[in-house]
Amino acid sequence: MAKKILPRDCSGVRRGERLTNCTGERHGRYYGFTLIELVLVVGIIAVLSALVLSTVGYARKKGARARAETEIAAMSAACENYKADNGIYPTNSDTDTLNPVNELDATSGLDPSQPCTSTNDYTKASLWLYKQISGDTDGDRIGDAKSYFAFKPIMLLPPPPSNCPVVGIRDPFGNSYGYSTRMASTGSGGYNPTFDLWSTANSTDPNQWIKNW
Repeated sequence: MAKKILPRDCSGVRRGERLTNCTGERHGRYYGFTLIELVLVVGIIAVLSALVLSTVGYARKKGARARAETEIAAMSAACENYKADNGIYPTNSDTDTLNPVNELDATSGLDPSQPCTSTNDYTKASLWLYKQISGDTDGDRIGDAKSYFAFKPIMLLPPPPSNCPVVGIRDPFGNSYGYSTRMASTGSGGYNPTFDLWSTANSTDPNQWIKNW
């Protein structure tokens, strides 16, 4: 009479021992991920994250530059319409002072600790431009004269949610736009014989600026 072979009792299987069945066939043990595998996975995730972040940063910068180009073109058109009505571009002593040839300070926006204070030539000049083409002659964000350009709140310094009086025109990089009529008034110190309008785009290199010249 043939001897009957009984299945292996699975109750004795130790934790971590991998079996395909309980017939007595023993296979290799399963221990999960090794330290090297975990390090490799973490490294791959870090590389992919860096690639994603760099791509997002590039896209944001490109979008900001495109927006600045559009805003400069629109404000330039508003200046032309202003001149058609008034016979002169928006100009005063502040716009005649700012010199785009020498002004290389890319961080010329507002001091964040004093969001309602005009602190530099950039904001003073752009404030005059804002008042003239927006019709908001006192900077309280409410128009009281003819408007040549409708500014979005995000384009103003200080930006929302601040309710402080306007102190300048904000570019997509968070700084003040530059606006100069220096060459028109002095014959030097600028690029255009009419007016210069630009964003430093957070760069001290004028070749990286977004400008109307």
